[in-house]
Amino acid sequence: MTLYAAYGTNLDPARMSERCPHSPLQATGWLTGWRLTFGGEEHGWDGALATIVQDAFEQVFVAIYDVTSEDEAELDKWDAADTGLFFKTKVRVSTLSGETVVWAYVLDAYEGGLPSASYLGLLADAAEAAGAPADYVAALRRRPCRSIGL
Repeated sequence: MTLYAAYGTNLDPARMSERCPHSPLQATGWLTGWRLTFGGEEHGWDGALATIVQDAFEQVFVAIYDVTSEDEAELDKWDAADTGLFFKTKVRVSTLSGETVVWAYVLDAYEGGLPSASYLGLLADAAEAAGAPADYVAALRRRPCRSIGL
């Protein structure tokens, strides 16, 4: 088993239990020195996709899952890592019990573009379900998004 940090829609424990039924939620925490952003608008079905980039002054709320190798292969399909759109990187997450090294997906595309309002809503709902602070969830809901029809 290996530790995975979810920052997007996989923050939602219910969604992860459907996608990766053998991979329990271990903790939540903060990915310090990174920020949530969007990119690869040409690859998303209705806008840019969530990713993380290094930024010394920011942090991202994450859920840490203990992922089996079978569930990791399934997760790679869900998150298009098996196509090369996302790659895995090791990151350090701060939790209430200390720091731990985990892996996370990072988009292999240029930063920029806007996500759809529905995608932002899914991200905010997932963060809320994982227990993210209310101000973090509210900031997600206030982010700029793509207009309908673009």
